[in-house]
Amino acid sequence: MGKDGAEIPEDANEHCPGTQSESAGKSDACEGCPNQEACATAPKGPDPDLVSIVERMATVKHKILVLSGKGGVGKSTFSAQLSFALASMDFQVGLLDIDICGPSIPKMLGLEGQEIHQSNLGWSPVYVESNLGVMSIGFMLPNPDDAVIWRGPRKNGIIKQFLKDVYWGELDFLIVDAPPGTSDEHISIVQFLQATGIDGAIIVTTPQQVSLIDVRKEVSFCKKVGLPVLGVVENMSGFSQQLSEFKFMNVSASGEQKDMTESVIAYMRENAPEMLNLIAFSEVFDTSGGGGTKMCRDMEVPFLGKVPLDPQLCKAAEEGRSCFVDGKCKVSAPALKAIIDKLLLTMQVSRMDDGA
Repeated sequence: MGKDGAEIPEDANEHCPGTQSESAGKSDACEGCPNQEACATAPKGPDPDLVSIVERMATVKHKILVLSGKGGVGKSTFSAQLSFALASMDFQVGLLDIDICGPSIPKMLGLEGQEIHQSNLGWSPVYVESNLGVMSIGFMLPNPDDAVIWRGPRKNGIIKQFLKDVYWGELDFLIVDAPPGTSDEHISIVQFLQATGIDGAIIVTTPQQVSLIDVRKEVSFCKKVGLPVLGVVENMSGFSQQLSEFKFMNVSASGEQKDMTESVIAYMRENAPEMLNLIAFSEVFDTSGGGGTKMCRDMEVPFLGKVPLDPQLCKAAEEGRSCFVDGKCKVSAPALKAIIDKLLLTMQVSRMDDGA
């Protein structure tokens, strides 16, 4: 960023004043820069669309960005279940998917095949429930298998359009599911929302060092752009499942597998029925480095909690439903609930179903 927060192109000269500066393209530092002519002739001043964004977001009380340092850590699953949980507490919730190249939110909310409709108020979100609306570029693709191959400016344009053209109405929470990393989309969403008041970011990680290294960069990004970190969630924190849901295999020396599940379950039912309700737990990733807890201490950011790798949660995400309603997610739902309760406490927001 240059003076007054002006953007600086990646290939700019060392002392670039920023694209919005009055001296852009004209100062001595601009000599020889490949962007000199474009900067000198570009319109200066604040983005007029920011006024429209501020007006749209005026009806949204809380805005939360969900980030991850790398892909595959369950960020979108967490965003979806966070939205389901808040809606179940009778909050008015919007979920905005700005993962332009990998929009998985429509599937995780059970909304595949839905389309966006337009009214005189703007684009209408697609609703799961009357108090849970969703917006994603996935609703705009003629074919769900279509690849979105866009450069940065076009991605930024659709994010801006989502913010200024979508009519959410009165919202308690807008959850923004961002792509992995710290790319154009992240810079854009923070710049667009900062003028409207953004509560902060939740960062999702897994316990192993290869993920935590990237999360440290994500925390650094938040600090550089002035985005508060509401907390870190350690996802896939050990494999956890009820013993009766396991399959049991007998593997021969040659690698041949024989399914022994039926006989093992029958044996336990007859000889130790109390074992069938036990939860089996196993570490999946190397946590010798201290996991998310230690990383949060080192980086001085809040740790919200751990969510185990639960096949039932994975199934709920695949089927586009809440993990909180049918009692199947015996290990992950309580963990997620504890994290969400801690988040609301951190944000000093009272639960709607507590009569607030």
